[in-house]
Amino acid sequence: MVFPRAFALPNDFRICPDTEPPARGLHSPAAKCLVEALLALLRSLGSALGFAVLASCLGAAASAQVNGAQALQEYVVGPGDIIKVSVFQNNDLTLEVRVSEAGMISFPLIGAVPVGGMSIGAAEKRIAQMLKSGGFLVDPQVSILIVKVQGNQVAMLGQFARPGRYPLETAQLRVSDLVAEAGGIAGGGADVLIFSGMREGKSVHREIDIGDMYVNDHRESDILLQAGDVLFVDRYPVFYIYGEVQRPGSYRIERNMTVLQALAVGGGLTQRGTQRGLRVKRRDAAGKVIQVTPDIDDAVRPNDVLYVRESIF
Repeated sequence: MVFPRAFALPNDFRICPDTEPPARGLHSPAAKCLVEALLALLRSLGSALGFAVLASCLGAAASAQVNGAQALQEYVVGPGDIIKVSVFQNNDLTLEVRVSEAGMISFPLIGAVPVGGMSIGAAEKRIAQMLKSGGFLVDPQVSILIVKVQGNQVAMLGQFARPGRYPLETAQLRVSDLVAEAGGIAGGGADVLIFSGMREGKSVHREIDIGDMYVNDHRESDILLQAGDVLFVDRYPVFYIYGEVQRPGSYRIERNMTVLQALAVGGGLTQRGTQRGLRVKRRDAAGKVIQVTPDIDDAVRPNDVLYVRESIF
């Protein structure tokens, strides 16, 4: 916002220098601070512009609160989760309970309630319906708060920036969402991510090329995640090169790397080296080490050992 040159803020105007860390919602310290600051600005401006700024700010805060509430309602309750169930104007029915491995909780008056696999909103409606149909309350207003997420988690293992277990806070989280939350793939990680999980009672094991998913728009690889899924990223694949090359050693295999490119990474041939003397040692499907004479445009495979012989002329 650009103010006229003659505009000056009052001496006591300050934007809350000593507030606590920001919290969510309209009642957070940060939100209250912002409202106070804007009210002071409004008194200084004394115009419709001040009202517009205040209305815009409050609208953005309200929108963020609504989005957060919608995400909470979509969360699917899982075994091991600890939830707090409250019934409006019935404090004796407030209960903090752990969801059993069978997805059940025990609730006063109505006994066992299956909530596992249900969204927060659906679980609230089920408890309210059971209280009403049992004749205990006329119009129960039930709310559920997630105290601790234990059941709906995905394991992020290997070469992620922040590996660990991450909760599925909504029912629509995909592979790319959790990869982003884990900080992406670390510098030592491969381009291919390995997915393991259960779908329709069957074990699923799939390789997902993260780069190809976006470069070639293969979004079908960005699958929806479920509780218990595992995402694993191995270290990047390497090849080894020695003999008559400038820089022998081990190097990362880049996408679609050829033998010629591998020689270039090794600094090229020495004056005594020859491409005719190039040999590659690799393991076959049975795990046996074999030696092949590659074409210069052949693809380099993980753990290939390239040897450049000395020219006899």
